[in-house]
Amino acid sequence: MLNTHVKTVLRAPQSRPPFTFRDVKQAIPPHCFKRSVPQSFSYLLLDIAISFSLYYISAKCITEPVPSQLYFLISWITYSLLQGCVLLRIWIIGHECGHHAFSDYEWLDDVVGFILHSFLPYPYFSFKYSHRHHHSKTRYLHHEELDSPMLKSQVPSFFKHLTNPAARLLAISSLLVFGLPTYLLINFRSGDHDRFAFHFNPFSQMFSRGQHAQILPSDAGVLAMSHGLHKLASIKGFAWIAFVYGGPYLTLNALLMVAFILNHTHPFVPYYDSSEWDWLRGSLATIDRDFGIFNMVFHNATKTHVAHHLFPGIPHYHAEEATRAMKPILGEHYQYDDTPFYQSLWSTIRDCVYVEED
Repeated sequence: MLNTHVKTVLRAPQSRPPFTFRDVKQAIPPHCFKRSVPQSFSYLLLDIAISFSLYYISAKCITEPVPSQLYFLISWITYSLLQGCVLLRIWIIGHECGHHAFSDYEWLDDVVGFILHSFLPYPYFSFKYSHRHHHSKTRYLHHEELDSPMLKSQVPSFFKHLTNPAARLLAISSLLVFGLPTYLLINFRSGDHDRFAFHFNPFSQMFSRGQHAQILPSDAGVLAMSHGLHKLASIKGFAWIAFVYGGPYLTLNALLMVAFILNHTHPFVPYYDSSEWDWLRGSLATIDRDFGIFNMVFHNATKTHVAHHLFPGIPHYHAEEATRAMKPILGEHYQYDDTPFYQSLWSTIRDCVYVEED
């Protein structure tokens, strides 16, 4: 099953890989699978230090009386973009905790991940389990948890306007602002469920019976952070919260959506139906992207995403070495695109609208 709308494509291989999962794993140096508590915490503490430094500098230099409104606006946008990038790095470490890639101790991973994601605020355990389902059903038509595609017959008529640059810009802006909140709240573009499912309901179909009890702490963490922001707003004012937290939060959401879309969507990479899908083929149908200077913002996660789907327990600081080691084994089954991410996002929203049997 292939994304269409592209007349001439250099398609990803449709045949079954000539190698096994074990072949790929044996090609990767054993130390890449080792998780170091000191090394993991060193990245986390550095990111936290940078975040607090940005806040301290902005509080001193921007929130004081300013020479003009234009100065304040430019300063706030700059702070929001920089702080949002740092929050993204912290979110990625929390995401690694959900994959048990932070340390050898699952309890420590859950404690760290819960604190980090609650601060952002994201429901840690809810996302941990739904995201694992995404990894287990990657590119499986109608069973994909993160982005279940539409069939041609399901496309609303207004999608034809995506060929218009203004409409496409509006679509991209809406996705970057509302994409993740609607996914968490109403399971937007996720796999089929018999009834309404969302991340904050402990009894949602998204979770197994043994996971129900852990969803409540996720909800409590998000509620506690929301309550804290509300209290701060009553003390400092809504404008202060919007400046310090709101702008960086919007930046974080936008960057996450860009990464989710581009690492999982490409006109040349297939979805599979039940007659073709298996876990290895689905995991290989992801795309490594070069984000240039933003690679370091993502802890290089966007350019090592194939390795992450095959081996989610590898920490980010070993993922580049693992990617280099497995590429000779993957051969043409390794998907990589170095098109500038803003160009890819623009064309992906236009070209990857639906799938149909090819």
